[in-house]
Amino acid sequence: MAQSGVSSADLLRSIFVRFQPAPHNLLQILHAVQACFGYLPEDALDALGEHLKMSRAQISSVAEFYAFFHLKPHGKYRVLFSNNITDRMQGSAVLRDELCHALWVEQDKVSEDGLVSVGLTSCIGMSDQGPAMLVNGLPITRLESARIDTIAERIRNRDPMENWPHEWFRVDNKIYRRDWLLNTPLPPGAALSTLLTRGEDASLIELKTSGLRGRGGAGFPTADKWSACRSASGEAHYVVCNADEGEPGTFKDRVLLTDHADLIFEGMTACARLIGAQRGFLYLRAEYRYLLDSLDAVLQRRRESNLLGTGILGHARFDFDIEIHLGAGAYVCGEESALLESLEGKRGIPRIRPPFPVQRGYLGQPTVVNNVETFAAAGKIMLEGSGTFSALGTPQSRGTKLLSVSGDCAYPGLYEYPFGTSIRQILHDCGASDTQAVQIGGAAGLCLSSHEFDRCLGYEDAPSAGAFMIFNRNRDMFEMARNFAHFFAHESCGFCTPCRVGTTLLRDLMDKIHAGRGSPTDLAQIEQIEAILKNTSHCGLGQSAYHPISDTLTKFRSAYDTKLVHTNFSPAFDLDAALATARQMTGRDDIHAHLKEPT
Repeated sequence: MAQSGVSSADLLRSIFVRFQPAPHNLLQILHAVQACFGYLPEDALDALGEHLKMSRAQISSVAEFYAFFHLKPHGKYRVLFSNNITDRMQGSAVLRDELCHALWVEQDKVSEDGLVSVGLTSCIGMSDQGPAMLVNGLPITRLESARIDTIAERIRNRDPMENWPHEWFRVDNKIYRRDWLLNTPLPPGAALSTLLTRGEDASLIELKTSGLRGRGGAGFPTADKWSACRSASGEAHYVVCNADEGEPGTFKDRVLLTDHADLIFEGMTACARLIGAQRGFLYLRAEYRYLLDSLDAVLQRRRESNLLGTGILGHARFDFDIEIHLGAGAYVCGEESALLESLEGKRGIPRIRPPFPVQRGYLGQPTVVNNVETFAAAGKIMLEGSGTFSALGTPQSRGTKLLSVSGDCAYPGLYEYPFGTSIRQILHDCGASDTQAVQIGGAAGLCLSSHEFDRCLGYEDAPSAGAFMIFNRNRDMFEMARNFAHFFAHESCGFCTPCRVGTTLLRDLMDKIHAGRGSPTDLAQIEQIEAILKNTSHCGLGQSAYHPISDTLTKFRSAYDTKLVHTNFSPAFDLDAALATARQMTGRDDIHAHLKEPT
């Protein structure tokens, strides 16, 4: 927040001097401005436009794209409850209402005194310890009614957050099963030393022999991506780590960033050596901003140990450093080309491909984009070689996979399994019982019913970017799908009409069925919209937005049929109910004052 006695102009100048006046620094400057003033004031945007030689409209359009930027004051305390389905299963909606009542504030509005606002946000990566929320960007986990009352009291008393109990902000990294990646800590620099001794060509062959595929869900061979970038022509090459895990139910990257940051940075630095990059970025999701200081400390320690910077480990022409850039709340930026747009200070709209990032990525130069788990695995392969890794898993899916297990189980947390492990085995290990469904891979993934639990983890069978959400037989699978429909409608970037309109129509149709006005006609319309989304959407978000509804319609049809009150089409708008006020004013409630319900 702005410091007393210091003019806004002086504060802005102190911010601007920290950043090169280039448009690709826009997001990071916006973060700094908002941290200073609490929101993005108009005069600050005007001054920023002069600094970056950008129009006010350009800057505003970028700021409006991201959920965590605010063009108007939103209170000294900004409270955001995680709206992920697992948080809702644990009672987050009731707790949100309790807090709003205690603070006398409506959801999504700022209190009359300008003190506080309470709203919703998508999954914040705390599914293993929910219900959870963010207060001014800091996570508070394991919420319950007593804590909500205490939080409300501290907000009413304007108690600075540094005085709040530290226990509230504790984030546990519960790792219940370790395997190849997590078993043995990697000594900082060990993988780089081995790589330098082995040589770049041999190390790239070792990576290819390992069979490592991208752990973000698509499963593209890592060595092929690095080789393509290495051979691509450009003025510079770049390494980008995608730490924007916004898929509902996923938190594995949070654990790796907290407990294994050196391993991630080791993998990024190894990649830089193999492709000839001198600059790298870790794109950190805004929900994990609380990790920024600790990650910066790891980077600084690596610089002091000659593992980053100029002449790494004493080798001439081995110069590489890493910067951390913060996202600002946009699920679509998990897609690699949208992430690059955001990294360049733009709206996170996915690019048309080809060209692919390995050809034209960051600032139009060859760029490798891999996620956190992929770089961690690559770092360990650089040290140990391909043998142990490639012996695990299946011929099509080598190695191990990290799973973020949450929902109806006794032991939610992080699990590492070799590919080829059955869904049934994972359910047994985490203490799940009476399970009717598993959503594997997040909202965009697969919904598996109980007769599919002998399927196995792997790209050729049941692929997962890391989420593993469990639903027992007491859960309404329609409500799970409806939650994801809201998620996709909220997170659509709005660039293409099929996704922008289609996800909204799916959300509204699911809400209509939920409200008791659904009919078989609505299900037929859902199927039509799904076909349009799949075949005409610009990127993977729209192309997969129908998955949760399609899977649950096929495998849990009764969850829909029981809500179809009407046999024929019924409009979503209840005109008869809308006339209730007129009937009251005229004193009429006879049969002729009502609209006849369709039969």
